Amino acid sequence: MPDGDAAPTARGTLLAFDFGTKRIGVAVGNSISGTAQPLTTLHGEQNDQRFAAIAALIQEWQPVALIVGLPSNDDGTPHEMTRLCRRFAQRLKGRFGLPTLLVDERYTSATASSCLSEAGICGIKQKALLDQVAAQQILQAYFNEPSSGLAA
Repeated sequence: MPDGDAAPTARGTLLAFDFGTKRIGVAVGNSISGTAQPLTTLHGEQNDQRFAAIAALIQEWQPVALIVGLPSNDDGTPHEMTRLCRRFAQRLKGRFGLPTLLVDERYTSATASSCLSEAGICGIKQKALLDQVAAQQILQAYFNEPSSGLAA
């Protein structure tokens, strides 16, 4: 398995996560094409359920690295979700032994909502897709600027 400390150098599939206490949005992308797409939203607050679902996705997609959105205040200062996302990233790294990077996710939910609205998906209909589209935005931001990823 990869050492989990270095940024991904191999080309291939990456999984990205928009972590939340109730839902985790997941996106998949390929570093060769540099494109990301929404994949799924994981529901539930039980860690065992969440990590079992993530293990199944890792088994299916065989990613070379994992990307986790790192929230912060508008001015870049951390808040409670910042700490929880860092902890989630550390758990991913520890459980799966894959390089895990943190990427600034400020404004991704707003951008995801705008993208869904432009696609004609508005209001309550967005709820089911918002987190995975936010994960897509996080992964696309990493593809657009790989140096922005911080090791977990």
